[in-house]
Amino acid sequence: MTPFAIAPPDTLLAAALQDKIDRKTKPIGALGRLEPLAHQIGLIQQTLTPTIRQPHIVVFAGDHGAAKAGVSAYPQDVTWQMVENFLAGGAAINVFSRQMDLGLTVVDAGVNHDFGKRSGLIDAKIAVGTANYLQQPAMTAAQRDAALQRGREIAHALADSGCNCVGFGEMGIGNTASASLITHCLVGAEHDADLYTVTGRGTGLDDAGLFHKRRLLAQALERGGRPRSGLDVLAEYGGFEIAMMAGAMLGAAEKHMLILVDGFIVTAAVLVAHEINHNVLAYCVFAHRSEEPGHRVQLDHLDVQPLMELDLRLGEGTGAALAFPLVQAAVNFLDEMASFESAGVSDRG
Repeated sequence: MTPFAIAPPDTLLAAALQDKIDRKTKPIGALGRLEPLAHQIGLIQQTLTPTIRQPHIVVFAGDHGAAKAGVSAYPQDVTWQMVENFLAGGAAINVFSRQMDLGLTVVDAGVNHDFGKRSGLIDAKIAVGTANYLQQPAMTAAQRDAALQRGREIAHALADSGCNCVGFGEMGIGNTASASLITHCLVGAEHDADLYTVTGRGTGLDDAGLFHKRRLLAQALERGGRPRSGLDVLAEYGGFEIAMMAGAMLGAAEKHMLILVDGFIVTAAVLVAHEINHNVLAYCVFAHRSEEPGHRVQLDHLDVQPLMELDLRLGEGTGAALAFPLVQAAVNFLDEMASFESAGVSDRG
């Protein structure tokens, strides 16, 4: 696989962008988080007048071999059934994407189901689900690299079609367990990322189910250990949807796209992508802080602040879709709001 070549945004425009933001008809800093967001988008696009073109949500779906061991409250069949729901337009991400006028594509990264050729679905299946990481690595190095490369290709194709803003979502029964293992391995004990802390209820486990999930994940760590490399962690405990998201994020950054990050599982993919190439982080906007306890740990480790906190824990890219109006608002105020000079408004003395 060709290494990911990501250039950090050139900071030459940084001072001019900040001056433009500060000269708008408002007290300095009065638009809060929208101001650094506008600055970030301007740097990514290398312009004082950024624009959002053909924004899109991509939902990556995959099955996990460990799901049948009881790491989720739902049976594995729910993965393919929810993909069918996405394709029929009935899921929350469909509702929010329609509301926000966002494009929506579903990617079969490795679902244990044959969907056939379908409108709105990209068949990128690596295999019919990962192996059970309680017994062996979740995927081979070749499968991992194929998933990363396929994700890159999907992001590049979006960019080539005119999209410059992509939000990421996921579907996969058992993938909060995979994200917990990835987080524990990559964030480290210094960030309070012990396995107990970063393992939550996922799709709604009760206390007994949560205890069982944590016990199973501890068994997985006893078998596979705690790899330090992001690539090794991904192969050991990841899902095909997580691997393909990581590749797509890196590919989007290669194309200087704005990346909207959803919740806990998508941020686990960011952790992997960040390990592969640190420059990806400059292109990421973190939509929200989810209810999963490990998400706060991930965000603290990356030293980023999400735009919202709505107690979401659905996945699918719903948080990314809900955050999109804030992204558009940041661009709009930078482009359209009057300055003190143009409006004839007196500045501070």
